[in-house]
Amino acid sequence: MEKAIGLFKTLQFEDIGFAKIDHHRSIRKGFPEVIFGPGKSPDQIIAITKRMRMMGQPVFITKVDENVAKLCLEALPDSRFFPEAQAILVEEGNSNSLIPGVLLLSAGTSDIQVAEEAALTANLLGSDVEKIFDVGISGVHRILSKLAEISSARVIIVVAGMDGALPTLVSGLASAPVIAVPTSIGYGANLGGITPLLTMLNGCSPGMSVVNIDNGFGAGYLAGIINKINTADPQP
Repeated sequence: MEKAIGLFKTLQFEDIGFAKIDHHRSIRKGFPEVIFGPGKSPDQIIAITKRMRMMGQPVFITKVDENVAKLCLEALPDSRFFPEAQAILVEEGNSNSLIPGVLLLSAGTSDIQVAEEAALTANLLGSDVEKIFDVGISGVHRILSKLAEISSARVIIVVAGMDGALPTLVSGLASAPVIAVPTSIGYGANLGGITPLLTMLNGCSPGMSVVNIDNGFGAGYLAGIINKINTADPQP
């Protein structure tokens, strides 16, 4: 068995013309390749998914709209669309228990789609996620009422658009690492997420990292890894 796994690790990708599928990423990284939906046709998404499923891998498809999701659901057995996260999961039932420790905060209701993508990703990596929405700093008493949840988390994801100030505030209150996610939500000077991205990158509170604009998947993936590492340690 060990020899077989060792050989599988060195196998080349599968070339299907328009895509080169990395079937053994789950062995290297513990999680299969993820399909990024934008820019791909439904037929391409379906073809990649079918090849991955033939290898027994669960498939996670991110940032798909309802029209694309409808076509995928018709073609792919065991698929489920999560409209709040704009994502599709294709797998048999999974009864594995989830590890607590991830706290997810969103500044506004408009940030929930990115936040839900992060939550779903962290779930797939084995973490339970406590979600608290609409606690932005325009009403700072809302986030201050959640100090108990902030202090008990192993890792915190903070999703914010507009000026992007919430993650720095949370990081100043938390002992856990904070993953900041800027979103493209905001008025003109938000510049499609550039403004909150720069705010977060210039945050003065140590212990905070920043992912790219609207990258809920990246934040959830990182949070899942951190939570697994911290599982052996007691929560603060």
